[in-house]
Amino acid sequence: MDLLDLLRLQGRANRLANQRLHAAMAPLPRADFHATRTGFFPSLAATLNHILAVDAYYLDALHGLADMAARFESFVAADTLEDLAARQAASDERLMGFCSGLEPAGLDAVTTLDRTDRVDHDPVARVLAHLFMHQTHHRGQVHAMLSGTRVLPPQLDEFLLASDARLRGGDLAALGWDEAGLSK
Repeated sequence: MDLLDLLRLQGRANRLANQRLHAAMAPLPRADFHATRTGFFPSLAATLNHILAVDAYYLDALHGLADMAARFESFVAADTLEDLAARQAASDERLMGFCSGLEPAGLDAVTTLDRTDRVDHDPVARVLAHLFMHQTHHRGQVHAMLSGTRVLPPQLDEFLLASDARLRGGDLAALGWDEAGLSK
């Protein structure tokens, strides 16, 4: 497997993990979604909105949008899980589309990251690696927070191994995907 294939697989695994997490959380009342909890961001809503906002920021950078910092600063948090899940799904699709369109030379292309107080430059491959790590890190925090609710935290790491295929069939079906499409 080359790096492009891995990044594309990571994009699909990210989408599957978010789908599973949001589906598990669907029965939570709005009050539980916003309830104060232990974590870096003090609620499920705040943590999931942070993931969404940061995804948008890095995707704007990867797409070379000049107003990325202003767009990040003007982010409006989703108030409901339903709204957040729909917006995150669109973001995940945007990420998968970016990864699908990459060519090998594009991995070394320089991404400009407007941090408002400074401008950083990093290769596309490193920005993508950071983005996937960021998502996994904060989804793990949401997973831990769910332990304090009536929702059983879902399994979030059954998406990369071929031997896990039997465990992800329902998730693939919910997205309209099949097993053969995961490895493309």
